[in-house]
Amino acid sequence: MQALVLLSGGLDSTTVAAHAVREGHEVRAISIAYGQRHLRELASARAVAQALDIPLLEADASFYAKIAAHSALTSLEQHPLPEHRPTAEMSADIPITYVPLRNTFFVTVAAAALESWLLSLIEEDGRDPKSLAGAVYVGANAIDYSGYPDCRPEFYEALERVLHLGSKVGTAYGIPLRIEAPIIEMSKAEIVRHAVEVGAPLEHTWSCYAGGDHPCGSCDSCLLRAAGFAEAGIADPALAPR
Repeated sequence: MQALVLLSGGLDSTTVAAHAVREGHEVRAISIAYGQRHLRELASARAVAQALDIPLLEADASFYAKIAAHSALTSLEQHPLPEHRPTAEMSADIPITYVPLRNTFFVTVAAAALESWLLSLIEEDGRDPKSLAGAVYVGANAIDYSGYPDCRPEFYEALERVLHLGSKVGTAYGIPLRIEAPIIEMSKAEIVRHAVEVGAPLEHTWSCYAGGDHPCGSCDSCLLRAAGFAEAGIADPALAPR
């Protein structure tokens, strides 16, 4: 199967990328610069892709920050990052770190790259459509998530249907564009354990929402990551001295 991984360079997407490689798929990855405050994650995506030996397409969508401006991740001065929040508070509502329709946009961009890949195999290389299958792999998680509506299984089920109806490979060649979210129902501790199991290069990952050189340790993403490693009983290799 042709697998296109949405790779942010974080714990979740890196685990999913390693998972797709371990499954034996033909894997490519895409990372998207959307004007996020934590551009540091893009360097991690490059390092992860290199460690997993998979091609990485880097897409410049920096215009998106102006479009999806009502977020602490895209409007640094207007919306400060939430800090030191207990887990119960994180999931009580949709936080200001939610970027309007980001995952809808991301998956659509990744699906376009995947469809182009499949179409080139069919229409340029002469591959039989019946021998092909395509999937966008996402690191969405609906258990230890921060209240994001676009991390739920029902969102991806609906979006998968849209991609099939709106794509040439789906309508002309009968190839469904699937969305695979293998960690969507795992706890953060289960994700950490699975990452180790599939050989994810966790030492290269970056989860912090802040834009510094080192993880802040106080944003929602840092706190969820730390809790996951602690519960799994595994030291976070990204924090080890180098």
